[in-house]
Amino acid sequence: MEYRVWQPEGSPRAIVQILHGMAEHIGRYDRPARALSERGYLAAGRNHRGHGEDAEILGYFADQNGWDAILEDARAVSLDLKIQYPGVPFVLLGHSMGSFLAREYALRWGGELDGLVLSGTGYYGRPLCMAGRLMAGLSPKKKPAHFVNSIAFAGNNKPFAPGRTGFEWLSRDEIEVDRYVADPLCGFCFTGAAFADFFGGLMALADAGRLAAMPGELPVYFMSGVNDPVGQMGKGVRQVAEQFEKAGMRDVTVRLYPHARHELFNEINREETLEDLAAWLDRHYGK
Repeated sequence: MEYRVWQPEGSPRAIVQILHGMAEHIGRYDRPARALSERGYLAAGRNHRGHGEDAEILGYFADQNGWDAILEDARAVSLDLKIQYPGVPFVLLGHSMGSFLAREYALRWGGELDGLVLSGTGYYGRPLCMAGRLMAGLSPKKKPAHFVNSIAFAGNNKPFAPGRTGFEWLSRDEIEVDRYVADPLCGFCFTGAAFADFFGGLMALADAGRLAAMPGELPVYFMSGVNDPVGQMGKGVRQVAEQFEKAGMRDVTVRLYPHARHELFNEINREETLEDLAAWLDRHYGK
């Protein structure tokens, strides 16, 4: 099991495991991971199945139960880190698709977490997820599902049209957007099987009744851009946060950044977002 680790000097205040987003890779988190390590936190993360330079098929998870397989991979990293650093607080940070994985992780193994950070998350209702899963099921399992991709992401860039790249929704920083577009390990299309896994995972999260399984004392930090279409321009982020609070979560913080888009760690105000994240971590795990 291989994963990247960004070590701090001395004993870590806490471990922050990063779950990256769709169609990208853990290398894109070097900047926030380094920033966290400089503040005394150990950051770690691995490429999800179907992502990164070692993927046999980009955008393909597994022959079956791919969503569960990624979650088990993430937990294997978590348990390995806990063996190496017994007693150190453990925080799970998920961005975009990684935030949906992190939410499911907390539902299944919330008692193993000391904190949950959700970047670029959103709310997606069951009917929409069922429709997406149905379309994905009609697509080739191991080949890019371009039709599903176009339907799923068609609206993301509309608020920022006309755009040069089609990925303006990621960030206001044109340099960062161009880096994403130029990266051969970013922006690829999921296969039919992976889209089916993805929409199935979202559909499971649509059941707010499941939140009763999460520990009420678990601190949760939502961070998102007000102009992030994945979070329904802030509305979906607030909706999920309210669901958490109604389920009895007692330490829920929401930080929405005006004008910011989807990738807060690559936004023009990224230093602000990192400082705010570090401040939240310090309040809960600082020495």
